[in-house]
Amino acid sequence: MLILQPDQLHGREYDVRVVNGFTNNDSLPLVIWCASKDSDLGGRALQEHDDFSWRLRTNLWGTTHFLCNMKWDQKRKSFDAFKVPRDIYRCGPLRKCSWLVREDGFYFSNDEVNWKREFSWY
Repeated sequence: MLILQPDQLHGREYDVRVVNGFTNNDSLPLVIWCASKDSDLGGRALQEHDDFSWRLRTNLWGTTHFLCNMKWDQKRKSFDAFKVPRDIYRCGPLRKCSWLVREDGFYFSNDEVNWKREFSWY
């Protein structure tokens, strides 16, 4: 595996996507709000299969971090949608970091074919 030095991380672009994977939430959208310390991406109300996507560039210090707050019915969850130490390799050579949010939890993929459950709502 190629190991990147901090100065090699600066300016690398990554695509982050959060998809509403609920099977039936017609009446209650999945509400998402994402931000980093430098950039507030705002909030969205996602219906079934809607997504919230953005492209980011890593900073010079290797500390780029986007946190998303999720709300669905009475459930709440905050999670790291992108964090340099964790994601620089696992997002794959295409630098694609995708999340699928379902009733039973949050799934990650770097190809949107193979999904791995990372954590539950609680």
